[in-house]
Amino acid sequence: MGTHPAHSPFRPHRVVVLALDGLLPFELGIPHRIFDRAVDARGRKLYEILTCSVRPPGPVETDADFSVLVENGPQALATADTVVVPASYELGPVHEEGVLTDELAAALALIRPGTRLVSICTGGYVLAAAGLLDGRPATTHWSSAEHFQRLFPKVRVDADVLFIDDGDVLTSAGVAAGIDLCVHIVRRDHGTAVANEVARRTVVPPHRDGGQAQYIHRPVPEPQLATTTAARAWALGRLHEPIQLRDMAAQESMSVRTFTRRFREEVGVSPGQWLTQQRVERARHLLESTDLSMDQVAADAGFGTAQSMRQHLGATLGVTPTSYRRTFR
Repeated sequence: MGTHPAHSPFRPHRVVVLALDGLLPFELGIPHRIFDRAVDARGRKLYEILTCSVRPPGPVETDADFSVLVENGPQALATADTVVVPASYELGPVHEEGVLTDELAAALALIRPGTRLVSICTGGYVLAAAGLLDGRPATTHWSSAEHFQRLFPKVRVDADVLFIDDGDVLTSAGVAAGIDLCVHIVRRDHGTAVANEVARRTVVPPHRDGGQAQYIHRPVPEPQLATTTAARAWALGRLHEPIQLRDMAAQESMSVRTFTRRFREEVGVSPGQWLTQQRVERARHLLESTDLSMDQVAADAGFGTAQSMRQHLGATLGVTPTSYRRTFR
């Protein structure tokens, strides 16, 4: 007589946020706000979020005029599927010498091997001081990038991006880039549709173009100066068509050279890179939400051929279109 396989009980992915003295309250709230909004088709929360400190339960100082009462000690780190380390302004020897305090080292030692690690802004100093970023690409707030690289020469610092996904270790730039990274993690875990719904409910963009370059010492443009907004809107409505750089420039009545320079200043990447990003996002959406053939998806997203789409998704996502659809449909 045969037996039916037991169904695994539903268990949300546990995210544990490490609250350190001197933390920024805004950053502490980002994982809670983003992950808590992610639900499946049945309305079940896909993540469980806990906050812990390196000490027994009690108050943790912030950089504001109030403290937060954290009800979990460091033992919560041992239960995490993902650990998030927000920024802190009181990292002491971590920030000054690149070494962990005994208290912090003992807390981090509780994290199970294979746990996903995430930092927001200068929270990356904690991961780097623990040796977890050695030989890896990572980012942090642009104003700290040079100091971060000097302190941790084994880390491959990239100060131009909003976040870096290096598989089991992810780092983000300053403050709001933590939102971008958390939405990206939801997209990676559960697909574009879930991530877009989280973004809508939180009133943030599901994907922000460019990198930190657009925020570094950039004067506010004069109101009378033209932007590239109209060209981007025009291109988004024609992703399925061949789009030439000169045609985008013509939408703004600019020369190709001026348009390219202005576009990079505003968006942080070249027009060609931006177009590829938009086409990848379009393909992801179609693979998740339709039964179109690979050739049809490639044509609608503007890649022309399924082979071209396969190459671009492989370079961007590390998976084939077929594998992506199988995962997120």
